[in-house]
Amino acid sequence: MRLADTRVLVFTRTAGYRHESIEAGVAALAEMVDADATEDASVFTPENLARYRVVVFLNTSGTMLDDDQRRALAAYVRDSGGFVGVHCAAATEYDWPDYGELVGAWFDHHPEVQPAVIHVADHDHPATAHLPERWEHVDEWYNFRTNPRPHVRVLLTVDEATYRGGRMGADHPIAWCRPYGRGRSFYTALGHTVESYADPAVRAHLAGGLRWAAGQA
Repeated sequence: MRLADTRVLVFTRTAGYRHESIEAGVAALAEMVDADATEDASVFTPENLARYRVVVFLNTSGTMLDDDQRRALAAYVRDSGGFVGVHCAAATEYDWPDYGELVGAWFDHHPEVQPAVIHVADHDHPATAHLPERWEHVDEWYNFRTNPRPHVRVLLTVDEATYRGGRMGADHPIAWCRPYGRGRSFYTALGHTVESYADPAVRAHLAGGLRWAAGQA
């Protein structure tokens, strides 16, 4: 499903680990929306961001934005823009507290890629409405520094009893959303592997997150 009237800025710059799946993710998003993909941080100005309904951080990593660029991004979302963070977006801008609030939680550690069972915590969202209650999926299961639940609407959790290396316990969120000022922020920890971007369930999950962040749902 392609989203109408939704122009998206897809930011893929990495200052740390670089995922092999970035190109597959960009291609998948380009099939969903009108997407401009870039690794140039100079695009983060108020004038340029005003052209977009949503900014996507797709497997970004490390520190990439200067102070002016940070202010522009935060103001854009607070003033009714949309933000979508995918997977390694949670391992980005660790020294910027506002970004931690925007993305919801920072990455801490992960075990090896392996299958696990995901539980849908909230079916009343376009990113999860299509999913079964119990969804088996292969990915890289992030542990986060904190549990974001007190501050976000949790959409998906992963069952630590179904894989090795979970460190968050019985409540392990992996996708969530939240308001941010007058804007919206959506994050999913899915999206490590190249294959995930060809999975119809993952693609519908991302499309639903984009719709919600854009204010279309």
